[in-house]
Amino acid sequence: MPESPDFYFQSLQQIRMPYWHTSRVICMGDAAFCPTPLAGMGASLALMSAYYLAGEMSTLKDGEHPQRAFAAYESVFRPIVNSHLPDPSSGPKLLHPAGRVHRWVFQRLITVVAWIVGRMSPADKKNTAENRQPTLMPYAAFEKMAIDGVLLRSSTPIPSARSALLHLQSQRIPFILLTNGGGKTEAERITDLSNKLDIELDTSLLVQSHTPFAELTHLHSKTVLVAGGDGSKCADVARSYGFDNVVTPGDILTAHPEIWPFARNFLDYYSSFARPLPSADPLKVDAIFVYNDPRDWGLDSTILLDLLLSSKGVLGTLSPKNGDASLPNNGYLQDSQPHLYYSNPDLWWASAHPLPRLGQGGFQHAFAGLWDKVTSGAELAHTLIGKPSQATYEFAERRLRAHRKTLFGAPGLNNPLSRVYMVGDNPESDIRGANAYDSPYGSQWRSLLVKTGVFSGSHGDEAPEYARPDALVQNVGEAVKWALSDCGWESKIEKE
Repeated sequence: MPESPDFYFQSLQQIRMPYWHTSRVICMGDAAFCPTPLAGMGASLALMSAYYLAGEMSTLKDGEHPQRAFAAYESVFRPIVNSHLPDPSSGPKLLHPAGRVHRWVFQRLITVVAWIVGRMSPADKKNTAENRQPTLMPYAAFEKMAIDGVLLRSSTPIPSARSALLHLQSQRIPFILLTNGGGKTEAERITDLSNKLDIELDTSLLVQSHTPFAELTHLHSKTVLVAGGDGSKCADVARSYGFDNVVTPGDILTAHPEIWPFARNFLDYYSSFARPLPSADPLKVDAIFVYNDPRDWGLDSTILLDLLLSSKGVLGTLSPKNGDASLPNNGYLQDSQPHLYYSNPDLWWASAHPLPRLGQGGFQHAFAGLWDKVTSGAELAHTLIGKPSQATYEFAERRLRAHRKTLFGAPGLNNPLSRVYMVGDNPESDIRGANAYDSPYGSQWRSLLVKTGVFSGSHGDEAPEYARPDALVQNVGEAVKWALSDCGWESKIEKE
């Protein structure tokens, strides 16, 4: 841009835009002209050009030179700027200072007038949150939220859930929804949640208990057993992740009813969704996944036990190494048996029943007891994800960072996360996980416990020390208020 004298105002202190965000903003644009200091036409052009440039910058890819953005900016605003450069000559000379001394006197005059107006303003006399806008940009505060017990309770929206999410969206504060629930595709769950809360949510915001399984690409071409959930929904989820050969306990029972004789009364149910087993006979399973709470503990336990005691995962076989004291683990799981993956350690979950109900964690402990009895105490090697595991929190933070990058893609707006808030209802999963999490990105985590789910106490210190929250609040709305206040950002959440 051609060199030009200093503009009349040294800085633009605040722009109030309730439907975008309420932070302090630095806008750099070419005013080009200003007929009078009070007309604002030059400032308007500066703002328009600044926002246009910011928009172009946000489209740049990582590491891309900003030349393309500046070229687009130049092509749009250069004609406007050039056409208005002669305009100042038409105004009174008093309003267009030319010399250095003249400009200095004029700027001092404007400063004094602004100070007098500010002192006379009633809003300035009130120490309100609106007048105490913090220096921290709102996107320095981040939320991770559980769903069951925080946003919903037995599929019913919890008061303040909708307004809390709307507030985060309106302030452009990145958040994701992290749940130990599952049993359906992310698209199905986010659509269901959006409808219940009457709010638009994107699938990328959701991390279910089994979502990280999608990253196990080395198993996509293998034959895997998927247990848990209603009907074949979990198998459908696995297929959506890229697993090509998925079988369920229902598929096996339908093909071999004798494998669990006590399921005769349920054969009609299983046959309604069962698929034929792979053509290879006998069936060989390379990995076992528990995607969701098993509905038939007897059937699922039997098939899992058969495969873990088998030779190389071949159904109907028994490894000759089992019980061999000369081998590690007394020979158990030493014969290329399939590895066992669990997606959710929660012992309890909040339902419509007044007391918490057993979840996938209950099945895990029951099966561990069965394994211990059958093998006389051999170790059951397995992988457990879901809250409070380190692996799940790392996956969730990567997803949060990706969402943040989508919101603030322009260079300079993606500084490292400094603080993340976990809002949950379960001290043993949500709070424990946040307290123990060691972020590879160096972010600080704080845990907020709500009273709308599993937790039924009155003080946060009733939980073990490792599961005590940084704050105990009534609901998710209060949690968001606490988090924003904690990072110096004050704003009001509208009541539903």
